[in-house]
Amino acid sequence: MTGKAPLPINILMADDDEDDRLLTLDALKESRVLNNLYCVEDGIELLEFLRREGKYANSEDTPRPSLILLDLNMPRMDGREALQEIKADPALRGIPVVILTTSKEEEDMLRGYDLGCASYITKPVNFEGLVDLMRTLGRYWIEFVELPHD
Repeated sequence: MTGKAPLPINILMADDDEDDRLLTLDALKESRVLNNLYCVEDGIELLEFLRREGKYANSEDTPRPSLILLDLNMPRMDGREALQEIKADPALRGIPVVILTTSKEEEDMLRGYDLGCASYITKPVNFEGLVDLMRTLGRYWIEFVELPHD
């Protein structure tokens, strides 16, 4: 560690399940991780947020995320398709993407890594597990990893 105080990071979560989004927000608060959480409901909204298009055109309301938490199974455009587009875009491919999903399929994991995700994590089954995961993720991405600034 560098000894400097960690700065909050902007986390963008793409997940169509409102309960999962709310539980993640609560878990981040409970884990006392410094962050700003933004949420979208599918891959299309994720790309609009990242590209600051449509309802996300105001750049003050849509900062560039330091980290993306990506669910795989979403309507309209799933996480696999969104990840492929993110990693194909030179302006976006440097943003780390952590797949956070209920899928335990080896094929999904292999494809996620092949497409360029930084990590593949299966969602915990209870709130305590989610709090522990958010605390660990927060410490890792905030305290240990050097992330580029906007």
